[in-house]
Amino acid sequence: MSTTARRAGLAIVAAALALTGAVYGATRPASADVTAQLTASQLVADMGAGWNLGNQLEANANGIPNETAWGNPVVTQALIDRVKASGFKTIRIPVSYLGNIGAGPNYTVSAAWLTRVAEVVNYAYNQGLYVLINMHGDGYKAVTGSWLICDSSDQTTIKDKYQKVWQQIATKFQSYNEHLVFESMNEEFDGQYGNPTSACYSNINAYNQIFVDTVRKTGGTNASRWLLVPGWNTNIEYTAGNYGFVLPTDQYRSTSIPSAEQRLMISVHYYDPWDFAGQEDGTITQWGAAATNPAKKSTWGQEDYMDTMLKKMYDAFVTRGYPVFVGEYGSIDKTTYDAASNTYRVNYAKALVSTAKKYGAATAYWDNGYNGQHGFGLFNRSSATVTQQGIISAIVTAAGGSQPTTTPTSAPTSSPTSSPTSSPTAGPSGTCRVVNAVNAWNTGLTNTITITNTGTAAINGWTLTFTLPSGQTIVSGWSATYTPASGTVTATNASYNGALPAGGSTSIGYQANHTGNAAAPTTVKLNGATCS
Repeated sequence: MSTTARRAGLAIVAAALALTGAVYGATRPASADVTAQLTASQLVADMGAGWNLGNQLEANANGIPNETAWGNPVVTQALIDRVKASGFKTIRIPVSYLGNIGAGPNYTVSAAWLTRVAEVVNYAYNQGLYVLINMHGDGYKAVTGSWLICDSSDQTTIKDKYQKVWQQIATKFQSYNEHLVFESMNEEFDGQYGNPTSACYSNINAYNQIFVDTVRKTGGTNASRWLLVPGWNTNIEYTAGNYGFVLPTDQYRSTSIPSAEQRLMISVHYYDPWDFAGQEDGTITQWGAAATNPAKKSTWGQEDYMDTMLKKMYDAFVTRGYPVFVGEYGSIDKTTYDAASNTYRVNYAKALVSTAKKYGAATAYWDNGYNGQHGFGLFNRSSATVTQQGIISAIVTAAGGSQPTTTPTSAPTSSPTSSPTSSPTAGPSGTCRVVNAVNAWNTGLTNTITITNTGTAAINGWTLTFTLPSGQTIVSGWSATYTPASGTVTATNASYNGALPAGGSTSIGYQANHTGNAAAPTTVKLNGATCS
């Protein structure tokens, strides 16, 4: 995703992250982790629903990668656990190297940075998830220290540097099994959105070939693992059409791979129509056949167009044994302009994943960690909680997975249909504590409520009542059901968080509109007991 779009309002944090060389996750040797080699169709099915870590390891401060530089907190195991628990089976981790690459001729990558990358990879890999890592921001002209520039005059130096950096990355992860996938680069192009130039496209093809050859030659699982390569700017038309994309040869792959099978995947992104998916205004807030207001719906890029574009990838690659990976897609939050916007975001995500699956492609939703106006976020990364359960449910279901909760697969609303799975057991007065974490903007807000049972007895099923300030109306919620949408609200536990042992906590939350008062709710009671 482009630098401007991916930041989506994230604040720039001046402090740099202090990196250490400590290893916090255990790398599993290949000998203890051998899995059967999957065919293309088996791989796509096994990858299931995918999610992007977004800008975390791509962010930089003055050209030095720094995971908190663009406003996100440090990545934690708790966040990845929440992503997995939500039904995702694949996590794409964009990585920039930039100023963490030393001078030539060796171009040594910072050991501390590779260690941190491996630590974040292990958060997901050690949980049995598929993980994709790439070289993400090194090819953006607008980024300080970028160098993987396809229309630069010094291609000899660029290609030498690229080869040596990937050799180090591949060696670092040599023992990881095939649940780790390497992606050669991200949205590589010359910065012009018109037709690709042949000279620049030729260099992109050369980068892909260098990547495949280099990774394969490091041996181990790298000789057989799936590798992901993009065309011009990960654009479907410019990859599948007759514009110059050339598939790399795979001559150094393991002889254990049957000759009729491939081990290369094709990477594309999908944000069409952009006026719905990413344009930061309130003009186009609806999408698809269910749209109710033609004035708020784009004149192109609906279900038929989506089907046509993904079929192009199927015809060009899947039919030849090369699976496709839609490594980024998504749409921003426009509920400040249209309260029903999240319904269409759900429909868009569901349609994209369903259509991709139909045409033999896996997918990964783009989440930049930002919630609220213009954000792509599905999770609150500070509290490791869900913020857009409706979109998550649509993605997981469309990918063929199952939800770990009873949350409806439509966008969350203020008129919930689910009910608790056990009868609430009240505790004595004063045996609960709540902490509100309100994040407000213009006319909207999100609030994450952490509920703690401070009593000595377990609570089996709960209802939390609270009073919203005047002018606030809940438009969506997660980890509980909420009714009514304003005034005194009752939040009832979901099926998975109704049991609160003594000292136990759970977090729930909601998004609301407001007319000027973004304060936290008052008069909070858990099963009738007033909370501190």
